[in-house]
Amino acid sequence: MIKKNVAIIVAHPDDETLWAGGTILSHPSWKCFIVCLTRSKDAERSVKFHKALKVLKSEGIMGKIDDGTEQHPLNQNDVETTIKDLLPQKHFDLIITHNPDGEYTRHIRHEETGRAVINLWYTNKIVCKELWIFAYEDGGKAYYPIPVEKAAIYHLLTKRIWLRKYSIMTEIYGFEKNSWEAQTTPKAESFWQFRNSYEAEKWLKQ
Repeated sequence: MIKKNVAIIVAHPDDETLWAGGTILSHPSWKCFIVCLTRSKDAERSVKFHKALKVLKSEGIMGKIDDGTEQHPLNQNDVETTIKDLLPQKHFDLIITHNPDGEYTRHIRHEETGRAVINLWYTNKIVCKELWIFAYEDGGKAYYPIPVEKAAIYHLLTKRIWLRKYSIMTEIYGFEKNSWEAQTTPKAESFWQFRNSYEAEKWLKQ
């Protein structure tokens, strides 16, 4: 197995499992550190996040970026500073994060997180050999988010891995089986892949 030092940077507790949990579980040799930018002061969500980390065999940390119901846009510098402060180091073999276009229509915190990570990489404030960003779409709310099959990386999960991922969503995070989160939980995971920051920055500006 290939050993990699991997950072997963997400907006909310459960994003790491929903969009990349199967990939994490499928690579037990990876040393994963999961950064969640919000909800550190939410006692219930914080406990669930740290329980999920144990199942994912990952380390992690939570931040306290505003995640109120109003969802006012954040200053990008503030998001970038939070990411830098939460990361235990600045060099990784692989970083995985949100799509700047979001995974569904729409959540501004996902979009802000993706943009911030790409800009940090482009400006050499974090370093990685490659960047993967979540590749999902929902047809403008026409259906639950699905993985993009034409993305650079498309990984169909085994039944065993998917069931473990699903159990994190339903048993640890506590989402009911008829909830949006449980019904969304994809059986395949896909990512856009970038091996240099110039490609990612160019893609971001398209």
